Amino acid sequence: MTNPIYRLISIVFFFCVFGYSLSGSSPNQRTLEHIRYLSSDKLKGREPGTYGSKLAVRYIEKEWRSSGLVPGGTQGFKQPFSFTGGVSLSGYNRLKINETRKTFRVKNDFIPLGFSKTGPFDMGVVFVGYGFGTADSVAWNDYEDVDVTGKWVLVFRGSPEGSGRHSAFAEHMSIRKKYSVAKDMGAGGVLLVNPYGDENLDGFIELRLGPSSVEGEIPIVHVSQNIGEQLFSSEEQLGELQSLIDNERRSASKLIQFSVSATVGLRPKKTKGTNVVGLLEGTGETGETIVIGAHMDHLGYGGRGSGSLGSEDKIHNGADDNASGTAGLLELAQLFSNNPPKNDILFIAFDAEEKGLIGSKHYVKHPTVELDSVRLMVNLDMIGRMTDSSVTVGGTGTSPLFEPLLDSLNASGSLRLSYNKAGFGPSDHSSFYAKNIPVLFFFTGTHEDYHRPSDDWEKINAGGINMILDLASKTVRHVDDMKEKPRFTEAGPKERAGGRRPFRVTFGIIPSYAGGERGLKLDGVQPDGPAATAGIIKGDILIEINGKEIKDIYDYMHRLGSLKKGQEVPVKVLRGNDTLELFVQL
Repeated sequence: MTNPIYRLISIVFFFCVFGYSLSGSSPNQRTLEHIRYLSSDKLKGREPGTYGSKLAVRYIEKEWRSSGLVPGGTQGFKQPFSFTGGVSLSGYNRLKINETRKTFRVKNDFIPLGFSKTGPFDMGVVFVGYGFGTADSVAWNDYEDVDVTGKWVLVFRGSPEGSGRHSAFAEHMSIRKKYSVAKDMGAGGVLLVNPYGDENLDGFIELRLGPSSVEGEIPIVHVSQNIGEQLFSSEEQLGELQSLIDNERRSASKLIQFSVSATVGLRPKKTKGTNVVGLLEGTGETGETIVIGAHMDHLGYGGRGSGSLGSEDKIHNGADDNASGTAGLLELAQLFSNNPPKNDILFIAFDAEEKGLIGSKHYVKHPTVELDSVRLMVNLDMIGRMTDSSVTVGGTGTSPLFEPLLDSLNASGSLRLSYNKAGFGPSDHSSFYAKNIPVLFFFTGTHEDYHRPSDDWEKINAGGINMILDLASKTVRHVDDMKEKPRFTEAGPKERAGGRRPFRVTFGIIPSYAGGERGLKLDGVQPDGPAATAGIIKGDILIEINGKEIKDIYDYMHRLGSLKKGQEVPVKVLRGNDTLELFVQL
């Protein structure tokens, strides 16, 4: 039986959090109480589709009803959707070389890729080297002198120059690219094999399926080098063929005298997500809308493939990411309901942002208002760790209005504003920018607790959040009062560049995404990482790596892609008025 004293304490706490304190306390207290609840262990990291996520949805709905918002979703306040949340092996997966009757075990000798076509397959095999089929500056066609119709193609991963992202073959060596080329050439399936001598292409590819992926048209299986070697006669060696291709820079494709039968069984995991959508009706008759959004989801318990940077599977409460933005969304709803705008304001708590902006992408594909009527989209993501009154505003290049307006609204200099013109970025405003809608993205920067279990409410700067909300609300008021919509201008690409490969090394730093300074300012340094071991600290500005200048994060990523494990790299950083040279062991 529950102790009655504990029960009384719980009741008092409930009314403090959900009753009087949220209606009668100061903005800082209200903001912090929202964050305390949304980032509590009770919600278990707000992973989409979980009970904790449902609690977050209910909390947001309750607050918006209290603020006078009306439902703006497809099912009341809710806009449910589903997405692929992963994939697992299903049934009997097998692979056999028919002529030798040698059978192989899944996970030990081979693994299907998550987007592979499923079912039984039995085909001959053609070796096609690195599987290139291009006539551009590389001019390399591994399919030119062989007929692969209805056959497996045995393909090396990587390229003759290795797997470096700055290789001349970089655009042609992604797995998806090789798969597409094989399919276009009429192949019946793909057998991927690791090349020899490339430590970055070691082991099996992890079984996963992205949220936007669907089952492919042909099977693709990653096989061990042992299987690859057994597909050749004793007079031929897989490694010798690779050496020939690498050294002479030419195709060595040929029909193999063996056939392979395989059965691929996979089961996609479907996950449910829910956007929460509330509408504050305007007083005018413009028929136009301003969207204010923030993602409410986080990483749950973390773990492999979640995006967690922590080493343990613990609850990731996500106080800054993004209970802070969600709290800001609730506060702005209350603020504007007290003094309704001329235009409608649509408030959206997006789900599954951490899975790849899935909730916002779903919304713009299935909007509940006409997207042509949207004047502005404001996005609040990670606004809870302000230091030195600094805030980054992204998307300022998406309308010529924005930077002069923000400067005028911040004339007192109470905030130290940094601008990032790009419309595309790592949050939900990108989905609206892709639809030619002006966007603004408020962000206080990454930190050592980013995507770790230690991102807790005690570290939140509630006063800083409300300084940002004051600026955001004044911006919205100005746009609301304008006779016409802000003029949209393109500010960079509208989607992430494809074919990007993971970096082979890491410095263990948390870069700032704000521009305007020479070099790359560091918002944090991961303990015991290469940078920390070298003596680099939070606040340093990285200006040079291995003798090459670093002007911004793009220079940093470019230089990082050329480095290898085991290198000792000289770097230069600005620390105050001093320039320091340090050595990073990768």
